[in-house]
Amino acid sequence: MKAPLLALAAMLGLGAMPTMVQSQDAPDAQADRVEQFSQLPFWPGYWVAEEQAGTTVGGIAPSVLAAREKGEAVANFMNLRGGAAKWNAEGQRRLEAAQAINAGRKAAGWGFPMMMNAATPLQFVITPEHVLIVNAYSEVRHVYTDRDMPDEFDLWPTVMGTSVGHWEGDTLVVETTMVRSPIEYFHGAPPFSDDAHYEERIRLEGDRLVSDVTVTDPTTLEEPFVTQVSWIRDEGFDRMIMVDWDNDRTGVDENGVNTIEAEVVE
Repeated sequence: MKAPLLALAAMLGLGAMPTMVQSQDAPDAQADRVEQFSQLPFWPGYWVAEEQAGTTVGGIAPSVLAAREKGEAVANFMNLRGGAAKWNAEGQRRLEAAQAINAGRKAAGWGFPMMMNAATPLQFVITPEHVLIVNAYSEVRHVYTDRDMPDEFDLWPTVMGTSVGHWEGDTLVVETTMVRSPIEYFHGAPPFSDDAHYEERIRLEGDRLVSDVTVTDPTTLEEPFVTQVSWIRDEGFDRMIMVDWDNDRTGVDENGVNTIEAEVVE
């Protein structure tokens, strides 16, 4: 009788060994992660695109409002729209086709890359495994820093694309691919193709976050599009707002800019 009991006890003991080993490994893994956290940059606060700081709920940047009051042309204040890009024939065709139908369009959000250049605040959540970039439209970018880009057969076009990154000192280097043509999702976006490749180099410079952006897309561009985006902390936010933005537009002004009018409450 004792032999079966001893055998059963031995089996139970062996079965428990992996759990015991895991329990012993857990504190070491946690300590390693704490050490990794201590070496990462910290970008607290809520950040808005510098050119759009001060934009109200109406959604129109202060520089646009000022230009309207003076009767001046609206200067480019969203670099990622590609105003300085050298479009080839296909890129120009896509741009003109989109502009012809923009006036009555709605958008569910900004998508990539325009969420990085919008007036809505951004929050950067940095962990050892990934960086989360969140905006007030409930849009989230996952920048994975613990892996390589997936195999091309495991990729398909999405609104945010697939992003992997790594740290070069305090600079976050991000590679993004398979972004569904941005202009199909958001009417103010550039007409890059699904095959465009995006590189961002994001770092803190004083009180500003700065990103150098390079977009390579032979389908729509004569040469790589290179630009820069910067953000400043918006001290008016003490928490991230999550709102169901309807984004209705009421028309287009004389400069071709979408307008939005406040509802009159009787």
